[in-house]
Amino acid sequence: MEYDVIVIGAGAAGLMAAGTAAMNGHSVLLMEKMEKAGRKIRITGKGRCNLTNARPAEEFLEKVRTNVDFFTVAFAEFNNRATVRFFERQGVKLETERGERVFPKSGKAWDIANALVDFCEDKGVKIMYKTEVTAIETLGGKVTGVRYRNARGFERREEAQSVIVCTGGVSYPSTGSTGDGYEFAASVGHNIEPVRPSLTPLVTSHPQKEYMNGVLLKNVGAKLYVDNELVQEEFGELGFSERGIEGAVALRMSRDAVDAIIDEKRVKIVVDLKPALDEETLLARIDREIAEMQPNEFFSELLRKLVPKQLVVPLAKEVDFHSKTYVSKLSEAEKMRLVKILKGMVFPISDYAPFQYAIVTAGGVDCSEVNKYTMESTLVRGLYFAGEVLDIDANTGGYNMQVAFSTGHLAGQLKK
Repeated sequence: MEYDVIVIGAGAAGLMAAGTAAMNGHSVLLMEKMEKAGRKIRITGKGRCNLTNARPAEEFLEKVRTNVDFFTVAFAEFNNRATVRFFERQGVKLETERGERVFPKSGKAWDIANALVDFCEDKGVKIMYKTEVTAIETLGGKVTGVRYRNARGFERREEAQSVIVCTGGVSYPSTGSTGDGYEFAASVGHNIEPVRPSLTPLVTSHPQKEYMNGVLLKNVGAKLYVDNELVQEEFGELGFSERGIEGAVALRMSRDAVDAIIDEKRVKIVVDLKPALDEETLLARIDREIAEMQPNEFFSELLRKLVPKQLVVPLAKEVDFHSKTYVSKLSEAEKMRLVKILKGMVFPISDYAPFQYAIVTAGGVDCSEVNKYTMESTLVRGLYFAGEVLDIDANTGGYNMQVAFSTGHLAGQLKK
């Protein structure tokens, strides 16, 4: 049969677009190349799914890094409050955590994915799994349908009056996001803004990095410098793994860091391990700690009173003091050196983690070639885009999921 609408990709944007289009009276076919819908939703937020952020609209939009003016229309049509109402009506209990991040109360991302699938099925959407779209067909500047490869590997064609591309980006490719949508868009004349990882770990050349694997720092301050110019300040959690520097602070900084590295600029992160104390107060704290210690206690014992245990060895190497130096032997100059490093430990950034570790993709379909009031292509009638395939990305904290829901909902409002 010929469908009114074919949606490509059963992720957050695709499920929302398909269900919304069906709710508006369209016959809808949703094609997904993986064996189930919402693969990326099911692993996002460490399996808990931070589905949106409850900040007021003005504050929310400040977290959108690219094409915020374009996105504002979709957000006004279906904002974070609408997302909360939607899932609550689908029977998902939600709770708001620190930073106004919204999660399912169950702590299970599956609840969000399943609610979206139920929404589509309840509205009559036909979902075809293990179905890989290979091309979008057009005639005279108008969409006519798609070509696809079915679960048995046979090439087929399906006609439709409209096609909504919701294929995601290229982050977490194991979930099915492999850049297909960029190829579809380019094949019909769309410009693709260069894609690169965003919200991704940053690789450091710090000489002590081998000692820091597994270190998690909470409530630290951090500053991002590009060519020695301060470009971003953050506060929160910073972690170290074999992938690089991660945690919310590093992920938020990665957007600017990645672009700077691509442009071959010098990048560094300066970490304040004691942001609540100024240098004078920290020095007084160190003096008090030393005064309460035995003269024959080692420098490593002093560090254990100041920083997490895992940071003792790398910090001792950073300040260039032997860990078995007696605290009674520390000079005023050496104590001041410790203060300076605690207040500004420098991590040169040499690279960034690849797409397989990136939460989202920066770049994508040029938003100037998409009607922001409908999500329809300005080049091909009946062709729509929603979600990560567009050149829109935001900070971590539920903002990118909301971009998917808002643009997907607007794309699903297409007229008969």
